[in-house]
Amino acid sequence: MKAVRNLLIINIALWLVTWLASRLQNPGLENILGSLALYPIGSGLFHFWQPVTYMFMHAGWEHIIFNMFTLWMFGRFIEHDLGSRRFLTYYMVCGVGAGLIQLLVCYLTGSGYATVGASGAIYGLLLAFGMLHPNDIIMPLIPPIPMKAKWAILIFCAIELFLGIRGSIFSADNIAHFAHLGGALWGFILLTVWKKQHRNRWRGVN
Repeated sequence: MKAVRNLLIINIALWLVTWLASRLQNPGLENILGSLALYPIGSGLFHFWQPVTYMFMHAGWEHIIFNMFTLWMFGRFIEHDLGSRRFLTYYMVCGVGAGLIQLLVCYLTGSGYATVGASGAIYGLLLAFGMLHPNDIIMPLIPPIPMKAKWAILIFCAIELFLGIRGSIFSADNIAHFAHLGGALWGFILLTVWKKQHRNRWRGVN
């Protein structure tokens, strides 16, 4: 799968550069890489390219391993369903859309932390898998129970909504839960539009 492979290469390469820059303690390179994260509007650190670039940056090895494993696991099926060009469009729309939702949430809540990671786009892929392969059985990590994809995705989104509301009201956990939901929302909108335009194209949508 060409698009998934290229996304894996870009994400892993940027993480390695970030890791190396931190080891070399190169302030110039660290500042350049830092400007690729998504900062709230009004923070003085926001730049127009960040809603795109933030999704290719990751905070640590656990972060990138989880996201890239999920990208490989589900992305190859979605790329097969959509084709490489449309898959890449879908991935980018979900990722950028998640970033825009995160900017809105930061504005409304006054949050000032930077956001990095492909999780918004990844949740878009999970949503797509649930729509295109609703009755396929998957084994989520939480809860570790075999279930149909459509129910697993609903559970994931419900958990993110609960944690996002809880973090907004009580203490934040530095995870962009609403960005995850934003990626899924944009994915749902885009797939719904495509389904209406090409109704006979979707084999897995009920």
